[in-house]
Amino acid sequence: MTKADWLTKLPIAHRGFHDMNKTVWENTLSAFSRAIDAGYAIECDLQLAADGVPIVFHDDDLQRLCNIPGDVRQRTSQELGMLAVGGTGDRIPTLKQLLDLCQGKVPLVLELKGRKDDDEGFAAAVLDVLEGYKGQVALMSFDVWLLKDLKELDCPYPLGLTAEGNEPEKFFQHDEAMHLGLDFISYHFGHLPNPFITAQRASGIPVITWTVRDQAAREHTFANADQMTFEGFNPLA
Repeated sequence: MTKADWLTKLPIAHRGFHDMNKTVWENTLSAFSRAIDAGYAIECDLQLAADGVPIVFHDDDLQRLCNIPGDVRQRTSQELGMLAVGGTGDRIPTLKQLLDLCQGKVPLVLELKGRKDDDEGFAAAVLDVLEGYKGQVALMSFDVWLLKDLKELDCPYPLGLTAEGNEPEKFFQHDEAMHLGLDFISYHFGHLPNPFITAQRASGIPVITWTVRDQAAREHTFANADQMTFEGFNPLA
């Protein structure tokens, strides 16, 4: 058993249990409420607002989700909290709002969206908000510098590498990242199987996949990994 084994127990709703941004949009409290009601773990993305507050948002730019131009990091959490997502009643939430909504009812898998040489204080801010939270939480990132920061801060939660690729040079980079002592991997399902993941699973590292959108991808995941991050369908339907 590892401290990340719980990650494999439930399907993980990618950016919450949204409906592909038709009426319930990604990374909103509505999508998270829907995941909680359905009993799915929640995956979501964290960015750092201009006031140092972690907010839940995927893109660097506001255009796709809020229909206005601008860098998400150039606005405060209060300003972002007034912006409608997809023209709905949902606003961009903070990590604290997600924790208050979830209250440990389902696990959370939080992906930190970093920027090289511009992430000072990001890891610490996330851990500060999480302090005292009673639910199951895992943190992950594509960005190895953020994983290093979290390690140096003695992060008490499972830490994972978000990754993709099926070239030997990618495997070398991923293997170097795993030497930080990471607990799990979130890998693109279409790049499985591969020697890197096979070796990591053999060593006891849990592997989840992203992003599964149909039955074929689901079957491929469970032939080559331990759990899926899904969107666009209901795995229990």
